[in-house]
Amino acid sequence: MIPLLGADDPLPPAERALTRPNGLVAAGADLRPARLLAAYRSGIFPWYSAGEPILWWSPNPRMVLAVNDFKLRPSLRKRIRQFQDAPEVRLAVDEDFHAVIRACADPRAGASGTWILPEMQEAYLALHREGHAHSIELRRGTALIGGLYGVSIGRMFYGESMFTRESDASKTALAGLIHLCREARMPWIDCQQQTGHLASLGALPVGRDRFLTGVRTLTDQDGPDWAALRKLDLLRSIGR
Repeated sequence: MIPLLGADDPLPPAERALTRPNGLVAAGADLRPARLLAAYRSGIFPWYSAGEPILWWSPNPRMVLAVNDFKLRPSLRKRIRQFQDAPEVRLAVDEDFHAVIRACADPRAGASGTWILPEMQEAYLALHREGHAHSIELRRGTALIGGLYGVSIGRMFYGESMFTRESDASKTALAGLIHLCREARMPWIDCQQQTGHLASLGALPVGRDRFLTGVRTLTDQDGPDWAALRKLDLLRSIGR
């Protein structure tokens, strides 16, 4: 059994998560910024579908991409060079967070819905306004062709979702995030779930104890200067 939380109830520790389904910690409560930040600091994130209560998760193991382990494969490097050679293409940070999260919420091919529900979008927009949620946006001219968003606390980055409208656009945005994290001395990107796609890019499963120790250490550190990071020429810095 898991606890059903009221508005004022704290989340239980991640160590109390179920093994089946893997990582389910609690249900209920709300998506206020203070609760979301407390959840991420504790290694917990929300994930649920329409018609369900808010569900809180901390799977074991946890998929983590160490920025120094990122694999820039030759095919992706070639595609990034094509983007770099196009003067109208650029990688931006936080220019239109709302547009990125809306694009991530669009149903994918073969899927009937999305977990990024309207209330979830509003919650992360509130985090963005407070300076804790950020987007990486690949643009061709003014058109948004790919991107991702996530949460930043201290020196830890939690990836949430990505989307693409051109081949390898989301992977290029991820490569840009990797460069940004290296510049900001942010060594880990939380990827939450294990997938073959993430593994092909260098992500590895990390046991809960090690993950929680890393998160507590990194979130207690001073965060980077995001205003300075927005000035980086991310696209043309990749691979150099």
